[in-house]
Amino acid sequence: MRILLVEDDAALAEGIAKRLRTENFAVDVAANGEDGAHLGETERYDAAILDLGLPKRDGVSVLRGWRAAGRQLPVLILTARDGWSEKVEGFKAGADDYLTKPFRVEEVVMRLRALVRRAAGHANNRIVCGPLCFDAQLGSFELDGLPLKLTAFEWRVLSVLALRLESVVDRGELIERVYEFDADVDSNSIEVIVARLRRKIGASLIETVRGRGYRLTAGSA
Repeated sequence: MRILLVEDDAALAEGIAKRLRTENFAVDVAANGEDGAHLGETERYDAAILDLGLPKRDGVSVLRGWRAAGRQLPVLILTARDGWSEKVEGFKAGADDYLTKPFRVEEVVMRLRALVRRAAGHANNRIVCGPLCFDAQLGSFELDGLPLKLTAFEWRVLSVLALRLESVVDRGELIERVYEFDADVDSNSIEVIVARLRRKIGASLIETVRGRGYRLTAGSA
């Protein structure tokens, strides 16, 4: 999963991004509203964290621009502005959630996971595919009831496939969901990650749909 973080406080942004990466998220950081607006309009993200008091362009304007452009990514506003009128303005602009500073980063992680899960159409936290279970709220995988150890890249690919269970996800979308903006991506990187996942969870669970992409399936579709 890939997150856009738009925050002008460098120390705060670094701390949030560091924690999100330890939770296996890919994170792109923008330090002002103009850069954040551009990334949100041109890149593919699972969710965005958006401050309101940004230089160059304020957060409400950025959010309104995304929604006017048809960008449907879930947005968590993270701001020191805690007035009721400002919260109303944020939600009217298209926010999905609103959290005021100070905050615990653990809460940011949990809210993000909930936003991503709901945006993917899952009411239940647990997504089951045969012997594989993904707890989308905890961010954990189990295989045959036992914890499954994955690298960050493996987790990102498998989580995207799990959230789109029984649907084909094309290779290009996987690349966009797995790697950060400035990453140096090898041409066969997704194939390598999928091959490793198949060794860990069983080859039959990840189907290659020739010319289209990959599908996580229990064999019922």
